[in-house]
Amino acid sequence: MPSAQTLRQPSTPSLPLSMPGKSPYYHPAPPPATYNRVSMSPPSAGSSVNTSAVPSLTSGSYAGSTSGDYESSNGGTSGVDLVELMNDRLSGAINPMPLDRSLVRQAQTSGELNAKHRELLELQALAQRRLKNTRANFADGMKAAKEVKRDLEWTQKRVSALKTKTERKYPTAYQKASSRYPTTVDY
Repeated sequence: MPSAQTLRQPSTPSLPLSMPGKSPYYHPAPPPATYNRVSMSPPSAGSSVNTSAVPSLTSGSYAGSTSGDYESSNGGTSGVDLVELMNDRLSGAINPMPLDRSLVRQAQTSGELNAKHRELLELQALAQRRLKNTRANFADGMKAAKEVKRDLEWTQKRVSALKTKTERKYPTAYQKASSRYPTTVDY
């Protein structure tokens, strides 16, 4: 016979398990639904009824038989509406308020994004109009600057021609005037 020491397992300290806390949205499940939709009572235990959990292949109550374990030969039972049963059970288990709040917030955010998108499109159109006007003004300014440059060049040529003509025609008076009023640097 083995000794008591050989049967004893070495003890290891157990670690604490983290258990999930209760949700503030917990709702107890609704009371079980009554199954009053079943139109026929369960079969009575007779000689032909198989009472085991597994149907027998030789039993008359196996699939397709007309003896009526689960269906009768006159059209069957309506049975339990499983979709409605699951809906009833799940409606009490899930709190729709957080989902509703998130849907509302999503709709608000979507509306805000759409408004900002429209505002950005309007600002973009305004910027394009301003850029078009600025380009037109710049083109007008460049045209005016070119005209001024042409006028200045013409004036410079005219002044240079008059200066040369005056210097040739009146050299002594020109020398006297140039010494009195020195010429500025040409640009």
